Amino acid sequence: MWIDSNAYIGHWPFRKFEYNTLDALLGRMKEFGTDMSIVSSLHGIFYKNPQQANQELYEELRSKSAYSSYFIPWAVINPAYGGWQQDFETCVTKMGMKGIRLYPKYHGYDIESSSCIQLVKMSRDKGLPVAFSLRMVDKRATSWMDLDEEWTLQDVLPIVRAVPDGKFLIVNVANSTALDDQDLALLKRAHLLMDTSGRLPGGGTNVLLCKFDELLSTLGVDKFCFGTHSPIQDYFTGRLRIESIGAHQIDEAGRDRLRSGNIQQLLAS
Repeated sequence: MWIDSNAYIGHWPFRKFEYNTLDALLGRMKEFGTDMSIVSSLHGIFYKNPQQANQELYEELRSKSAYSSYFIPWAVINPAYGGWQQDFETCVTKMGMKGIRLYPKYHGYDIESSSCIQLVKMSRDKGLPVAFSLRMVDKRATSWMDLDEEWTLQDVLPIVRAVPDGKFLIVNVANSTALDDQDLALLKRAHLLMDTSGRLPGGGTNVLLCKFDELLSTLGVDKFCFGTHSPIQDYFTGRLRIESIGAHQIDEAGRDRLRSGNIQQLLAS
């Protein structure tokens, strides 16, 4: 079984995407053998009120009964926007959202702000994971209106330190993963996953794969899950990272954890 932990629908203001509707995403999933996808709305990053994007996603999911068998909705919440607490409750209790996505860089608040910490604690109390993306698009090929700063893995750790019993998903790990011993120990203790979509820097003969192999050896199989970052990135590379791992490094049970087991545990526990 394959579960994509990192997919979206909707438009990006500065680029045209294909496969950015539920129907198109479902077609892509079937093409590449993906059984289910965690999905959120790109519009929630840019709408002044991201709850409108959550409502759009909710309505689109309800438009076909078959969608419930394939998609796991996550809400975009902006804790710097008025009324976000009510939006959170609506998303969880009425819309059935199974996780929360936060975008501090785009929504203009500090990851260590009191409201962000409060939201992560509220998510923890509901048993919901919280996702952060180290980057959404490659800044080298984006609009001058988009962000010109990207996160490293270390930039996300303050919120993990502030809510050590929370559940976290870090996606598109595309920049530095350098950590000191203290941060590495925190990462290993945390209930945290990273998806396989990120374009990690690294050496060797296969730049796309070698850094993931290094992280896998350092952190272990239980810290990773399949993710595509679709439609922003290609659909296949995140899967290739898992399927190309050598048998000497991971057994079939570990590979199944990467395909779906780890993200199922994050969602269920």
